[in-house]
Amino acid sequence: MAQALFQALYLVWNPKMELCRVFGFPIRYYSLMWVIGLAAAYFLVRRFYKDRGIKEEIYEPLFIYGFIGILVGARLGHCIFYEPQDYLTSFRGIVEMLLPVRFYPEGMKMVGYQGLASHGGTIGIFLGILLYCRKYGVKLLECVDMVAVATPVTAACIRLGNFMNSEIVGKATGTEYGIVFIQNGENFPRHPAQLYEAVAYLVIFVIILLMYSRHKEKVGTGFYFGFCLATIFVFRFFVEFCKEVQVDFEKGMALDMGQILSIPIAAVGLYFLISGLKKTPAPITKPKSKK
Repeated sequence: MAQALFQALYLVWNPKMELCRVFGFPIRYYSLMWVIGLAAAYFLVRRFYKDRGIKEEIYEPLFIYGFIGILVGARLGHCIFYEPQDYLTSFRGIVEMLLPVRFYPEGMKMVGYQGLASHGGTIGIFLGILLYCRKYGVKLLECVDMVAVATPVTAACIRLGNFMNSEIVGKATGTEYGIVFIQNGENFPRHPAQLYEAVAYLVIFVIILLMYSRHKEKVGTGFYFGFCLATIFVFRFFVEFCKEVQVDFEKGMALDMGQILSIPIAAVGLYFLISGLKKTPAPITKPKSKK
């Protein structure tokens, strides 16, 4: 009975990478989870705009600014923070950083963007929102507060996509507990770090959504923006202790790159969280009409 219990504590994980093919094009689980996460954020923030009486024509460009910001930021973040020696030391590397291609001896191949960093994506989406707010006359704190309420559900979907890809794995548990990632050529259990994050971000999403439903007057103070950054990146800091290092230079470091980058972002979040609690709710924005 004890042996059966131990066997039930681990899962052999070896899913297919593709859900299906549509007109010959593969639909991968990772891409699908990105789409689901972005779609959830799109419809949630659109509802928040509607709650505040902001015209839909003002909302639509936000998705474009945000999508480009998060994609460019996540890609540059990975290349600059994790693999600068591969991407910043040659013209070939710069091309591979900017375009979804790889150069091999037999020629160039489309491989997609293999490497996206959440810290870079966070910076990128903030800059995208900043440009959007300047152009359309939306108050910055009002906009980032609304986006922040939806952000954790997108983050959870992305981590589920990582789990389907058997990437960003945790360290070996040294016990019968954990996930055996067969696609990585392994036969021992690891911490399902991706699932730890996904569950945590879903919990954060439920909490922040409940707070928003009861305290919509706090939108525009930076409170929700701060709460989102602080909770996600404080958790990210601690979950890194059970993750495998992403790149070789992290080996032997007291804190890995994910933790080092999480500290300033979490600090910014705590600042806005505390200052948002003290602020008087801001009036609803009166943005510029679309021209």
